[in-house]
Amino acid sequence: MAEKRIETCSQVIADHGLTIAFAESATAGWLCSEFALTSCSGQVLKGGIVCYDASLKQTLLGVSEEMIKEFSPESREVTDEIARRTADLIDADIYVGVTGLTTAGGSESEEKPVGTMFVSALIKGELISERYVFKGSCEEVIHQTINAAADLLILHLQRKVEQ
Repeated sequence: MAEKRIETCSQVIADHGLTIAFAESATAGWLCSEFALTSCSGQVLKGGIVCYDASLKQTLLGVSEEMIKEFSPESREVTDEIARRTADLIDADIYVGVTGLTTAGGSESEEKPVGTMFVSALIKGELISERYVFKGSCEEVIHQTINAAADLLILHLQRKVEQ
């Protein structure tokens, strides 16, 4: 059974007649898997790419080595770029990119501690991105990220309806 927010998000996407695709690093496909468990999965889910290792961000998605070196594999800039680059590989209306630090051993620093996560969504050409800092185990950070991604999409799509 999908996380409740993912079920709601999937329904909102379906109600708008949209589809979604993912490029996930730190969440390693878990976000896409949650969408596969929703009642609307056949209507909304196009697929996903797991690019956990930085080399896949480069070779599969085409993120430049220079960008990764300048900003780190776990950064807003790289997350924005993987969301954009997913559009070259999968035909969808919404592209979600996720990177971050669920455990030690990446690019963590005092300014970017473990638990820092980046979610970027390219929605019909409009890029929105957020930086979050969560606490807890690796699994808890991933769960919080999944829910934050759903909230980000729901909020943005509901705002579009109100405009």
